[in-house]
Amino acid sequence: MTRQLFAEKGLNQMRKVAQVGIDGVRRTDWHDYEAMMRDAARSGNGEQGKPFPLTETDRVDQAYRENGFNIYISDRISLNRSVPDIRHPNCKPKLYAEKLPNTSIIIPFHNEGWSSLLRTVHSVLNRSPPQLIAEIILVDDFSDK
Repeated sequence: MTRQLFAEKGLNQMRKVAQVGIDGVRRTDWHDYEAMMRDAARSGNGEQGKPFPLTETDRVDQAYRENGFNIYISDRISLNRSVPDIRHPNCKPKLYAEKLPNTSIIIPFHNEGWSSLLRTVHSVLNRSPPQLIAEIILVDDFSDK
């Protein structure tokens, strides 16, 4: 959702709502609109999923060849980077079951740059309802670093 939509509707109207579907299941809006609004207001290196501009020197850097990206620049992007809401507009008002099972999140990696791996973990923690996360498992797929 855009900042304009938050301003138009106000946070009070964006709170969790619950409805009972025709199947008898209580459904709710799981979105954390306050966090989404904070994210939408952030600016800086890599915020809102915007690219960090690379120079030609950065592109030929050894770190870029090893990781597929420049780790020096990755280290300069916040671990708690904001990302835009890219869902299709028809998906945004969707309500989900109020009672969902918790889940395990498995993140496999191989020779991953630490900042990008930690950014992934931060993203999972910051954008998932905490009561639904049972565990986060990081699986090192035989890295040699």
